[in-house]
Order: sequence, then C-alpha cells, then structure tokens
Amino acid sequence: MSRSRIVIVGAGFAGYQAARTLSRTLPRTLRGAVEIVLVNPNDYFLYLPLLPEVASGVLEPRRVSVSLAGTLPGVRLVLGEVGEVDFDRRRLRYVDPEGRSGELGYDRLLLTVGSVNKLLPIPGVAEHAHGFRGMPEALYLRDHINRQLALAAACDDPEEAAARRTFVVVGAGYTGTEVAAHGQMFTDSLARQHSRGARRSEADGAHADGTPRWMLLDLAPRVLPELDKRLSDTAHRVLRKRGVDVRTQMSVKEATSEGVLLSDGEFIPTRSLIWCVGVRPDPLVKDLGLETQQGRLMVDEYLRVPGRPDVMACGDAAAVPDLTRPGEITPMTAQHAVRQGKVAGRNLAASLGYGASRPYKHHDLGFMVDLGGVQAAANPLRVPLSGPLANLVTRGYHLASMPGNRIRVLADWALDAVLPRQAAQLGLVRSWSVPLESSSPEVARTPVP
Repeated sequence: MSRSRIVIVGAGFAGYQAARTLSRTLPRTLRGAVEIVLVNPNDYFLYLPLLPEVASGVLEPRRVSVSLAGTLPGVRLVLGEVGEVDFDRRRLRYVDPEGRSGELGYDRLLLTVGSVNKLLPIPGVAEHAHGFRGMPEALYLRDHINRQLALAAACDDPEEAAARRTFVVVGAGYTGTEVAAHGQMFTDSLARQHSRGARRSEADGAHADGTPRWMLLDLAPRVLPELDKRLSDTAHRVLRKRGVDVRTQMSVKEATSEGVLLSDGEFIPTRSLIWCVGVRPDPLVKDLGLETQQGRLMVDEYLRVPGRPDVMACGDAAAVPDLTRPGEITPMTAQHAVRQGKVAGRNLAASLGYGASRPYKHHDLGFMVDLGGVQAAANPLRVPLSGPLANLVTRGYHLASMPGNRIRVLADWALDAVLPRQAAQLGLVRSWSVPLESSSPEVARTPVP
C-alpha cells in the first residue's frame, strides 16, 4: 500500500499544534502508512507571547524556542521556506537555509504560514522602524537598547544623548504595550548601571536626571482597545506611573534617521522606532491564487479550502468563520491559532478514516497582558484581574501553554527577581538584517554574495 504524505507548512501556534495533535491522534496501525512532514524555516517553535521578555533581558532566547524534533516524535522536519504551491500536481517548492531549492509532493496539505508585520504608507517608516514578529527582531532590539544607552552615557552632546535615550513604540495593542512596559524597566536598570561611573547634570538625558524616556502611541482612544476598559485603564495607569509617555489618538506622520514627526506636528528626536501596529497574512497567501477574505485564505468551518478537498488552512493566514459570531471571521490571535491547529490535526486524521471531522468553534477564554515586574492585566473567564494576582495567572497560563522549557523559564524568572539585568551587546543581528518589510521576520536576512 502506498504511503500517504501530509505536509504542514509553518510551525507557528497553528502548525505546531496541528502536527502534534495529528501525530498523537493517528493509531499505531496507521503510522507506518502515513508520513507527517513539517516545513519551517527554523528548527524550533517560537513562543511569541514571551518575546518581549527576551528583548528586555529577562529570558534567554532558547527559553522561548522549543525544539521541533525534540517535541514532535513521528514528524519529519524539513527546513525551508515555501515559495510556491502547485495544487494541480500536489507539489510545493521551498528554499532551504543554505539557498538550495527543493520539492515536496503531498496527498494532503495544511497551510499555516502565519503573519508578518503590518505596513502603513508612512514616509520613512520602512527604512527606520523595526518590527517585533520574530526572534531576530527581538535580539536586535535587545542589542540596540544596550547600544543606545552606552552611546548616550559616553556622549558629550546633551541633545544627542537625550535622543538616544528616547524609545518610541507605535501600536498599543498586546505586543506594543508589553514591549513598552518591559522595555522601560530594562532601560531603567541599564541606566542605573551606566550612571555609577558617570557624572550627571541637569541637561543630561531625556529627563533632568538622564533616565530613559519611552513613548507609546496609538490611533485608538485607549491602550489595549481589544480588552475590557477596566483592564485597559489598569495598563494605562501602570505605564503612566512608571513614566511611559502614553499618547492615544496619535501616530507617526514621518520617520527619519534623527527622529519621528508625530501626527500633531511635534518632532521627537530618537534613534529607536519600534513598530507594533499589527500584523497581516504572510505574503505567500496572495501568491497562491486561492480565494481570500480580508487578505486571508477562505476556508469553511472545517478549515477546508473551497474547491480543494486535499488542502486545509488555519491560523493567521486563514479566514476561519467565527461560529460564535455569525458573519465574522476569527481574529488573528494565538488563542485561536492553537485551537484551530488542534481541530486541523483531528480533521486531517479524520480524512484518513480515523475519527470524524468537526467544525471549529471557540469562545474566547479571556486575555492577559504582562506589564513587567509583578504587574499584569488579565480577564480569565471574563473575571478582571490586575496587579500581582494577574501576574501570577498570566505566568501560570504561559507555563501551561508552552510545550517545553518550563523549568528553564522558571529559572530565568527567579534569577531576574534577584539579579540585575545583563548589559551585554552580542552584536549578532544587524539593523539591515531585520528590515520591517520582510516576508520572513523569523529569519534574519543574510548578505547576498
């Protein structure tokens, strides 16, 4: 009997869960007749919600990078980035990390290619801003923050020093709010280390005492507009208390190498523009020639692509009908991606004759935002929480959701509670290798020979 091959493209939340569920669902009698192949540019699953803690020096990079080969037994990993799919021939083409082209045939295909940074037609942003969708960007930001504070400490020009100590985050959703919250605590810690050997003056730094300045901008009327207003107010209050300059109904009109021009006409001198305005489906989606909705692949409630019975899609790249809100599609969140991946894995098994297909339906269980230290805002099961209790719930949720590295994450959290942050620039990721306009934010760009 010929062996069936199921190919899953992408190892984000949806793809990882689909591969894991499928490998666990298939009975032993079928495993020899079915090959599960996972195609991904990297050999790890990235736990994105904890990425701000990597950028701020709380967690080491490998803590949020879970080995695919080590946690997905029975799944064959192919390192590569898919660039083309021939649906009629049931074949896809990919490029591996060394630039070599390859082809894979499939009997069933699951597309979970995820999302990339959302771009807006604002002059200078693509050239001077950096996003926050992958490990390379987080590592670049951590080095960049270290570098700017070190340069500011050694700078004789007060205005230049102030600009280097100023960090502008655009987008006050989950990612932007967490980046600003953790970033502010990180830079304050680094600034204290630099100040031990430096003489302060009234004119030194963004504030009178030379401490760093963080700004958080959003066009929405409040931070975290997706959350309950009480949680939004909590986050706003915590950020304000720490000194973060939160400006709602505000955005960037132009970006330059010297700073950013705000929509109200004010110019903010800075060397750091962090772009967290949202995400858009992976560019591969528009090149597939399939029907889309809001830029995402059209699928039915069973995650099947219309007219292609052998193709499924889920996660950020798919417009999955939201059965809890008729007429709408599910938002692009990790919570939905994880659960869609599990349904996709079961439905793939059902397509092989094991089990029954079921539609995707999920009610949000609440959301949480880590604000650094012991602060957080959360509403598990619609119960609003804030402060240390919310932080405990948030960290507990992350540990339960991670498929590996839990003890290592706990160890880093414990060390961060008693030791100062490490001010060390590794210099492994350069600015040009993490452009904002990238179809693969999970991969650092390399020089063209």
